[in-house]
Amino acid sequence: MPANPGDRLRTVRKRRGMTQSGLARESGVSVSLIRKLEQGERRDARLETVRRLAVTLGVPTSCLVAGTDEEGATDAVLDAWAPVRKALASPVGDVGDLEEPPTVEGVRAALDAAVPLFSGDRFAELRAVLPPLVRDAGTLAGLSPQGRAVQVRLLHLTGWLLTQTRQFDAAERSLEAALDGSADPVQGASTVSTLCWLRLRQGRLADAREWATRWADETEPRLSRATPDELSAWGWLLLRLSAAAVRDNRPEEAEEALRLAHAAAVAMGREFAPDGDFLRAFGPVTVLLKRTENAMVTDRPDVVLRLAAKVPTGGMRPTSNNRNRHLLDVADAYTMTRQYGAAVDILADIRNAAPQWLPNQRYARDILGRIVARRRTPTASMRSLADTVGLPL
Repeated sequence: MPANPGDRLRTVRKRRGMTQSGLARESGVSVSLIRKLEQGERRDARLETVRRLAVTLGVPTSCLVAGTDEEGATDAVLDAWAPVRKALASPVGDVGDLEEPPTVEGVRAALDAAVPLFSGDRFAELRAVLPPLVRDAGTLAGLSPQGRAVQVRLLHLTGWLLTQTRQFDAAERSLEAALDGSADPVQGASTVSTLCWLRLRQGRLADAREWATRWADETEPRLSRATPDELSAWGWLLLRLSAAAVRDNRPEEAEEALRLAHAAAVAMGREFAPDGDFLRAFGPVTVLLKRTENAMVTDRPDVVLRLAAKVPTGGMRPTSNNRNRHLLDVADAYTMTRQYGAAVDILADIRNAAPQWLPNQRYARDILGRIVARRRTPTASMRSLADTVGLPL
């Protein structure tokens, strides 16, 4: 296959004997976008758009994908987070050269105090506290296993945060460093789960599927004896596998992974975060949210709304990323069924709960863009949301 995504699309389309107009008609993707992709005027498209083309052409999505699905961070975001990236890239200092050298106990306490900032999407505060914390953890990492463990936890959290803010290259370096330093399979599996999420956002479906499959196979526990740590780690790898498979036009593989994740959730019995780690929170509600996400990926808004009605209203924190990502799917389902007022209300609810999270979600901007395109005059609420997500009107 050609390396250029537009050339890939044209090659597969011609092998199927389809015209650009015919592919547009069957897939629901505009002929102008198909033409721009094939002519190289557009280098990428949303992964869900490419999936529609792949389904129509009868090939895995990964046959058409090359490069990043989601655009990277804006210059303003990169400038704001530059001190954090600089701290991650800085060489480790000699503890003997410091007037007040850090201690494992002190850095661990500082990290514990910062975890609510991560889980609450309090990005502005994290930009201030992370640079010295990253440097201190790096200084301690080579001195003792305890210091290394603190650094691994911080690198994982920071990689997750950089993925949230679309700083993909820095996120990958941070997560790979965390994986290299992981001392046990459960910690490694948790880090790999976040790496798989990063690769999904980059459109690297084959990589995400391969890593999730291999680590899920290696960490599969005996359900009757599994600890919450093991169930969470295995369950999340299965959810990442399902997410990659459904986007790669492999519905049976996606459903089988979801079935196994549901078995792990049943064994867990309830939503639970091992050791209080919000990144590893897992249970029946989490699996239900991801099943809803898969339904949205496959353009089934009716199923999304039906499943969403089963989600317990008090099942997750308002600032939970899983909750808010789920609500974006619900807003998209309302948009597809022309319930625009309900969709705008949900977007406003997310902004109220996580005002620093929403501006980083391209998905939110796309949803609002479709709503605005179908309304002659945007409402005041739409205009306010457009300012939040960076949608020009």
